[in-house]
Amino acid sequence: MTITANDAPPPGVPATREAAAKLKRWQRLDAFLRIALPTAVIAGLICLWQDYVTTNNVPHYILPSPARVLDALVEDRAMLFSGLVNTLIITFGALFLAVTLGVTIAIALTQSRLVEYAIFPIAVVLQVTPIVAVFPLINIYVENIYAKLLLCAWIVAFFPILSNTTLGLNSADRNLRDLYKLYGASRWQTLRYLQLPGAMPYFLGGLRIAGGLALIGAVVAEFVAGSAGAGTGLASRLIEAGYRLQIPRLFAALFLISLTGIVIYVTLAFISSKLLSSWHESAMSKGNR
Repeated sequence: MTITANDAPPPGVPATREAAAKLKRWQRLDAFLRIALPTAVIAGLICLWQDYVTTNNVPHYILPSPARVLDALVEDRAMLFSGLVNTLIITFGALFLAVTLGVTIAIALTQSRLVEYAIFPIAVVLQVTPIVAVFPLINIYVENIYAKLLLCAWIVAFFPILSNTTLGLNSADRNLRDLYKLYGASRWQTLRYLQLPGAMPYFLGGLRIAGGLALIGAVVAEFVAGSAGAGTGLASRLIEAGYRLQIPRLFAALFLISLTGIVIYVTLAFISSKLLSSWHESAMSKGNR
């Protein structure tokens, strides 16, 4: 069989395939390092912690070893995980309210300059006022403990959604807006087909921030409320363990709070990446680094 010039691969094909294979190798290495490096650092810190406690015979009521914290996590799992569930209910309830009200108010702000002048300063006041200063008023006017905690967590998580979504809606390309006007598009059509898709990256960035803030707000609200009992969250377990000098349980509750925050952030970041990876530069460029 004779191979003619027409059967030869076009110029640049082997180089292109080699570049694609190299890019895949770099992507696999990058994915491995994203997991391996933080895991190695955390494992090293835990080993140093265990060695310090063991070598210096530090009492467990001052600094428990990682092994004692793990034992407390296993022994008190029923109490700790019930508290975690209660904290998560407050967290996701506050995040849902923050997203619903934040996006709705952001749309209203961008559609009317008068509404923006009237409402946005109030949102800024809520953001800059410490929640521990606002809670005494909430404690007076709101009787239900669940509503108190939910309101406090919502106040903390609300502003990033509002500000980022408003910024995204106002960042639509002016030339495209003029084009929509030229073709007679209504305000609703401009919002639906131009502003809302363009605001998606901004909204998702605010959502990642608000997810962690909702958890922080829920925990801080439980601290400030000083609630106790079977139906309370992890912050109450922290307070209770501190009063009783059950420091391993305190560290176990703190570990659950930190782990929950990491899971929330990673989950929201994954959702954001999936939604933006096919069209937005901020997510598409990750594969080209």
